[in-house]
Formats: sequence, C-alpha cells, structure tokens
Amino acid sequence: MALTFIEIFIMGIGAGIVGSILGLGGGIIIVPALTIIFGLPIKNAVAVSTVSIIATSTGAAVAYLRDRITNTRVAIWLEMGTSAGALSGALVAGIMNQRVLYILFGSLLAYSGYGMFKSRNLEKPASLQPDRLAEKLRLGGSYYDKALGHQVEYQVHRTFTGLVLMYFSGIAAGLLGIGAGIFKVPAMDQVMGMPFKASTATSNFMIGVTAASGAVVYFARGDVKPLVAGPVVLGVLLGAIVGAKFMVRMKPAKIRVMFIPLIAYTALEMIYRGVKWW
Repeated sequence: MALTFIEIFIMGIGAGIVGSILGLGGGIIIVPALTIIFGLPIKNAVAVSTVSIIATSTGAAVAYLRDRITNTRVAIWLEMGTSAGALSGALVAGIMNQRVLYILFGSLLAYSGYGMFKSRNLEKPASLQPDRLAEKLRLGGSYYDKALGHQVEYQVHRTFTGLVLMYFSGIAAGLLGIGAGIFKVPAMDQVMGMPFKASTATSNFMIGVTAASGAVVYFARGDVKPLVAGPVVLGVLLGAIVGAKFMVRMKPAKIRVMFIPLIAYTALEMIYRGVKWW
C-alpha cells in the first residue's frame, strides 16, 4: 500500500506539471493512469481526477496571478458557461449515451488542433479589433513575457461565441473528469484571439471552479475514494507549483508545440471511443 501511495503521488506530480504548463488540469493523464495502471474503476478515476483538478488550479493560479498573465475578466465571463456545462455533464454522466458527444468533441478538438498547428510558430497574437461586448466588459489585457523580454498587449473578440464554447467544454469536464482545459485553451487561443500564455494561465484559473461544480455531484454519490484522492491531490498540487515556474519562462511557441500532440491524441481517442460504441 505504501508503494502504491508513492507511485500515485509521483504520477500526480507529473500530471500537475503538465497540467499547469498547458492549462489542462492534469485529468488527461490522471484518468488513464488510474484506470490502466492502478486498476481503479472509471467512475472513481473520473471523480478523483475532478477533485485533483482543483489542486492544479490552486497551485498554478497563484503564480500566474502574481505575474498578471491570467485574464480574470475573461475567466469570470467564460466561467458562467463552463460551470453550467460542468454541472449538466456531471448530472447526465450516468444516464446519457455518450458516443455522439465523444465524436462531436473529438471532431471539434481535431479542428482546433489543426488551427493550432498552423500557428505553431506564432510568438505574439495578431492585432485584433475587440467586438462590442469585449469592449464593454473590458476584456483586453497585457502582461510582461519573461521569455520574450517585452510587454504583450492583446484584445479579445468573438466574446459570445467563446461563452457558448465554454458551456460545451464544461459538459466535457463533467462527463470525462478532465477539467476541459483541452477545450478551453484552443477556444481562447484560436477563437477569441488571446495569446497562448494568457490562454493557458486563464484556463488554469478557471478549471478549479469548473471542477468544483462537478465534484459536488461525485462527492454526493460517494465516487471519490479518499485513499486514492489524497496522494493524487498532494502530488498534483506540488507539480502545479513547479510547472507554473517553468511556464512563465517558456516561449509561447514552445508551449503550443507541447500542446499539439496532446490535443491530437485526445481528439483521436474520443472519436475512436465514439465509433467503437456504435
């Protein structure tokens, strides 16, 4: 048992590092690891992952807020859609036929990944005109990029489209226990025109609230196993703090290149699961 505790803890550290750098929450690593390596039932793995995502958000958010990379106005606006979607997804997870959603989400991810691949070498966002809603909500932002050595200023557009996409990303979070950063980051980067670093930092800020919406349901059902959740949360929290220190000193293009294989893998995996269940 002690060895398993240490192994799960180490796995949590790795998930926290990757999750905080890419804004994913780490669920994309935690769920497969707990089910395949440690033999945990999928419903318990998803529940533990959802709880651990809160730790990722907590560990990374402090560093990103201190460096002013997180766009809190965008996060608050988008979280309305994401939280509602996460609650919806968690409520229907036990009764809904998920194959169509798998194919739909996988297809959307593949499209986003293609767009991200085309802009993989982009270090700074293109100059955009904010839409009327973004201007009213003052969603534009700026931060000092330590890797590039200068201030990055940006505007946001397609504000309402981003909110709609966040609702569906929240559904994915509730159904799959992944924090939905894999959907949030491309939506902010590719659709709303935010810089990639600001997208990942803002995603990290948001995923904790999203996960909390779904975690309430999993706790009520008794799906969260404390002896598994404990080492995962401790490891993820430590990993998230370490990962946040790495991210602020990495160039945006390098982070984007790290993100593309994960988004491609997740897209193919989700489409495969959907097709397999027909």
